[in-house]
Amino acid sequence: MGSPIFSSRLAYRLFYLGFAVAVLFTLLLPLQTTPRGWAAPDFLMALTFAWVLRRPDYVPATMIALVMLLMDFLLQRPPGLQAGLILIGSEFLRSRMILNRELPFLVEWALVASVVFGIALLERIILMLVLLDPPSLGLSFVQAIATVAAYPLIVLFSTHILGISKASRGDVDPKGRLV
Repeated sequence: MGSPIFSSRLAYRLFYLGFAVAVLFTLLLPLQTTPRGWAAPDFLMALTFAWVLRRPDYVPATMIALVMLLMDFLLQRPPGLQAGLILIGSEFLRSRMILNRELPFLVEWALVASVVFGIALLERIILMLVLLDPPSLGLSFVQAIATVAAYPLIVLFSTHILGISKASRGDVDPKGRLV
């Protein structure tokens, strides 16, 4: 495993914010004038889940909520809906971080896939309950499948390039608390 590129939690948090800005910038670019028949993966959701399962102190809940809420506002989604669902999903994964520490990657991938599909389904149900037009079912699940398919690439990038590995038993944070 490579050594970490950044030496502090603040640097990783700034990288996360920079990644969010880059994703938002590419989503706001007018690259096509006609609607697409496919949906790109949600790289920010995948990165959030990968980091929450590896080093939860790099992405605190307040930062996730603020970044996702800003994404909701700027991408003209229902304000707070996807932000809240991603926050709930990340906190669910954060609570299972210790259990997931020694499980193989395929189990982690299946857990993340269930959370991603749960978010897509819950978002659809909530939009129908409040009588808003949900996006097409096919498009929602194509994006969920693409996000799940992109998750291993995000994990490879995080572990091998950024040096973010799962915390092992006995690891301590800078304040001396067990991770």
